[in-house]
Amino acid sequence: MPPTSTGAKELAPKVPQITLLFWIVKVLTTGMGESMSDFMGQKSVPIAGAVGVLGFALAMRLQLRAKAYSAPVYWLAVAMVAVFGTMVADGIRDGLGLSYAVTTPVFAAAVAGVFWRWWRSERTLSIHSIVTPRRERFYWAAVLGTFALGTAAGDLTAMTLRIGYFGSIVLFGGLIALPALAWARGRLHPIAAFWLAYVLTRPLGASIADWLGKPDHGGIGWGDGAVSGLALIAFAALVAYLTASGRDVQRRPVALRPQLAED
Repeated sequence: MPPTSTGAKELAPKVPQITLLFWIVKVLTTGMGESMSDFMGQKSVPIAGAVGVLGFALAMRLQLRAKAYSAPVYWLAVAMVAVFGTMVADGIRDGLGLSYAVTTPVFAAAVAGVFWRWWRSERTLSIHSIVTPRRERFYWAAVLGTFALGTAAGDLTAMTLRIGYFGSIVLFGGLIALPALAWARGRLHPIAAFWLAYVLTRPLGASIADWLGKPDHGGIGWGDGAVSGLALIAFAALVAYLTASGRDVQRRPVALRPQLAED
């Protein structure tokens, strides 16, 4: 492929087409990452840390070295970011003794910083422009930041603010509906709508997993292990379907140029 105006070689699209299944699998991975991280941490913190760090490193290596979008590789990377992001958020909170009221705005500022740096460098935040290695690195930095932010935000509302897990599900579900409705009515830019929804799916999925798995704060109490296993089965089935059907593959690369939105 031809080089871009910045000298980078253009790649095939490295992220999926945004469909309803994308959002379903995204919420599923956020919940699975939350429950798996908590379950492993309950069994052995050193093993959990090793699995989280090594799994994250391996998954990102596979994704960054891939020549084009591959559903198994991409969603493995998202799943491991979910696990690792949960560990980062919980580790900072527990290790430094900081409350979620402190860590949530810190992670929010970090995510905003990634977006600002990404925009200054590339003049676009569109995920349909992830066709260069630099843009892909910005994308995954933003994804990791949103997962850590979502973990802290979900626990902030459920525990610190005493809304509970189910109340947090209702809260974040309602908040996601706002950018979706604004976008549908043409009042919100599609890229802004996407990233707002993307950020909010993390605390939504984490709150669902915690509500199903934990007995406190209004949870049902199935156990983190059971929730992790069920989520993993559903995750594997959906990714297998996407792989076989190819429904989420971007068919045509998007031309690279400074832009805020797709034409």
